[in-house]
Amino acid sequence: MTSFSNKIIQTIRRRLKENSDEKTRVSGERFFKHAIKSYGVKSAVVGKIAREGYRELKGKSKGEIFGLCDLLFRSGYMEEAFVACEWSYNLHKDYQREDFKVLEKWVAHHIDNWAKCDTFCNHTVGAFVEMYPAYLSVLKKWARSKNLWVRRASAVSLIIPARHGKFIKDVFEIADILLLDSEDMVQKGYGWMLKAASQAHQREVFNYVMKHKAKMPRTALRYAIEKMPKVLKTKAMQK
Repeated sequence: MTSFSNKIIQTIRRRLKENSDEKTRVSGERFFKHAIKSYGVKSAVVGKIAREGYRELKGKSKGEIFGLCDLLFRSGYMEEAFVACEWSYNLHKDYQREDFKVLEKWVAHHIDNWAKCDTFCNHTVGAFVEMYPAYLSVLKKWARSKNLWVRRASAVSLIIPARHGKFIKDVFEIADILLLDSEDMVQKGYGWMLKAASQAHQREVFNYVMKHKAKMPRTALRYAIEKMPKVLKTKAMQK
């Protein structure tokens, strides 16, 4: 670690510790089934620390910033991961194809709960795939992973593109792969993806749900139809 890297990481950690609160930490843990590492810093404050820290990185290369993100992810702390998510997304206009190896490594090794998964994949991975749609094929491979968070990542990476009407064919292909997944976090993930897609493709998503509702887990189904008119929700929920 260079002296600069050491200094900026130490500064981020010091600021997080200074803004930590035991009540916030305990309260945040309620949203997770498994134990998490957290300082107990409110999300708005984490965002402020991330933005202020990023200003210190002016003039640094993408490789250097990715290296800092890697150090933050490795700590395991939620708040440090959120800083890494913001910093990596800030670079999205400069993404190159070879950057996907780094993003995929972080998903495979450092995404271990829904909050890290959604924060990182909604923005950083989603932005990359919009720039380089050829990598949609990799998301479909993720959907078959043994790692439940990688499977969830395959779906939630398409939330924002799907909301804008993009990649509807790929949305359905990923939903097909995940359709009978036994993990509720994966069911919620692909249900959310379908819900996002329904904002631009309501009829197509409704038809998909109707076709598969007999075997689709109710958790996924409810997520998928959440934004639809009541009449369509009623039809979808009927056995």
